[in-house]
Amino acid sequence: MSEQLKFIVEQLNKAPFKKNFNLITFDSLEPMQLLQILNDVLAEIDPKQAIDIREEMPEQTAKRMFTLLGMLKYKPPGNVTDVSSFRQGLVTGNKPVIHPILHWLLQRVSELKKRSYLARFLVKLEVPAEFLQDDVINDTYHQYEELVEGFKTYHKECEQLRTSGFSTAEIRRDISAMEEEKDQLIKRVERLKKRVESVSNHQWMLEQARQLRVEKEREESLAQQKQEQKNQLFQAEQRLQRSQLQLKDLRQAAADANPESLMKRLEEEIKINSYMVSEKLPKELENKRRTVQYLQKVVSEPAMGQAELQVLEDKIKEVNSQINQLIEKRMMRNDPMDDKLTLFRQQASIIIRKKEAKAEELQEAREELAAAERELAQRTSQARDQDGDEVIRGDELKRLVVKLRSKGTMHKKKRQEIAELKAEYGVLQRTEEILKQRHEAIQQQLQTMEAQKGISGYSDTQEELERVSAIKSELDEKKGRTLDGMSEMVKKLNSVIVEKKSALAPIIKELRSLRQQCQLTQEYEEKKAQYESCAAGLESNRSKLEQEVKALREETGQEENRYHYINSMTEIIEMQMQRAADEMKAYVSSDPQEKKKAIREVYMKNIAEQESLGKKLREKQKAVRENHGANMKQMKMWRDLEQLMECKRQCFIRAQSQASIGQVIQEGGEDRLVL
Repeated sequence: MSEQLKFIVEQLNKAPFKKNFNLITFDSLEPMQLLQILNDVLAEIDPKQAIDIREEMPEQTAKRMFTLLGMLKYKPPGNVTDVSSFRQGLVTGNKPVIHPILHWLLQRVSELKKRSYLARFLVKLEVPAEFLQDDVINDTYHQYEELVEGFKTYHKECEQLRTSGFSTAEIRRDISAMEEEKDQLIKRVERLKKRVESVSNHQWMLEQARQLRVEKEREESLAQQKQEQKNQLFQAEQRLQRSQLQLKDLRQAAADANPESLMKRLEEEIKINSYMVSEKLPKELENKRRTVQYLQKVVSEPAMGQAELQVLEDKIKEVNSQINQLIEKRMMRNDPMDDKLTLFRQQASIIIRKKEAKAEELQEAREELAAAERELAQRTSQARDQDGDEVIRGDELKRLVVKLRSKGTMHKKKRQEIAELKAEYGVLQRTEEILKQRHEAIQQQLQTMEAQKGISGYSDTQEELERVSAIKSELDEKKGRTLDGMSEMVKKLNSVIVEKKSALAPIIKELRSLRQQCQLTQEYEEKKAQYESCAAGLESNRSKLEQEVKALREETGQEENRYHYINSMTEIIEMQMQRAADEMKAYVSSDPQEKKKAIREVYMKNIAEQESLGKKLREKQKAVRENHGANMKQMKMWRDLEQLMECKRQCFIRAQSQASIGQVIQEGGEDRLVL
């Protein structure tokens, strides 16, 4: 119950309720407040239930909640068997009735929202049979049922689309991207059409391209058909192999199937099955029952603490010691008859264990066989679904066998040709490797001879010279072809240079005079460059030194922090050790006053006081709960008595006032009589 209350309070404190309860405040709620919370939870599931129950009659509230709970398929717990008591508890806001409902609702809010939404459309209206005799009402009701079925199909499709992982935003982006690609393709096609229209015979070329595309599609379809036929051929070969294996197995079984072997096999199976039924299976069943009883016993018992577990462990140790003692006593007797019987018993137990092991192996083998048979049946059905329902007849099978044989011979020939080609390829590859090795050996010999003669690298140089001479000859040819153009270009360039020189001569004279005047500025620039380079070097050195100083300061600060931290931790540990030593001294001391100063004793005393205080408060709470009804009744009686006394006082006051008025009237009458 406490776990249930914790769960309810946690869920009510979360969004969208946000009640800010704790266990005490929730448990102390009035029945009307508890019913309002239940109504708020139902309103979260079905927005139509958002009503203030103070503005509604209790019968209407109970009816509305009963209808919604029935629609949500809520079942009361096992202890609430009477419907009238459950209804009464719901009307009065009884906690044992409301708490399970809240726990059940808060566990599955999203699921119940969906169920409430679907119930508005899927809960059919109940129309009496006599009304359905009318044709108009009957047709309308049939249309209503068709709409309900259509809603079911649309809702299923919607759920499938939601769970499929597609989102509307992605689909819209894809559609926009596809539209852009479509526009680009249309523009590209238009540009290509404009290009092609300018070409002669473009209609004939387009027709040829169309025919080429059709032929390519036909080629792809033919290749696909060829692949399908190859697959069918492979499947037919596999079926043939399976049939041959089955035929072989059947022939072997028919060869060994004499009456004596069959009877012997049946007798063995009967013995095995009788052993399984009479000995093995009952033992396993009895073991399972004992295990279930033991587990039920463990579940029914209350949770054990550490002390109880320690007691059980001590008992187990005592029983084990007693068993060991009995075994030792038995070994001390050394009765020869018992020794012989022990040998026989051991042999019998070994045989029983072997028998049980074989029975288990047999059972496992049977289970594996059943699983293999199921898998074989599944594969057979799949193959039948893939291959179709056609059955191969005798003549077709013969033709297929002949065709397969011819294909097999052709396949063997092709394989032989492939093997010959591979062998030839291997020979050629080996020849190439040998020639490469010879070439490398000749090159090495040539290099050694060149080294001996003192002309190492001669052959490489000769090859390089030949390659360079070939390149030079090509370049000479190109130069010869372009020599006239180059001579004309040189003449033009010479004439342009002469013109530019004549134009630049006065400017050069002025420049010479200005250079003589600006020698000081050049010297200034040199000195400035030297100063800037020196300043840059000093600045770089200064920045390096500043970085080193900064790093050393940070390291110093870290070390100081570490030093202070270690000192503080040392002081804390010394204080803790001093406290532990004082505590140990006080705990070990024989002086009762010192023991009282120990922290252990202080905490034990506080725990004992708190436990006694909790016990007194629980007793007081129990007494208050037990006397609550009588006290409330007595308080009601005192209130009634107070009202009665108040009524009597008012009556007495009225009677006294009336008596005084009568006396005054009487005195007035007497005075009149005297006059």
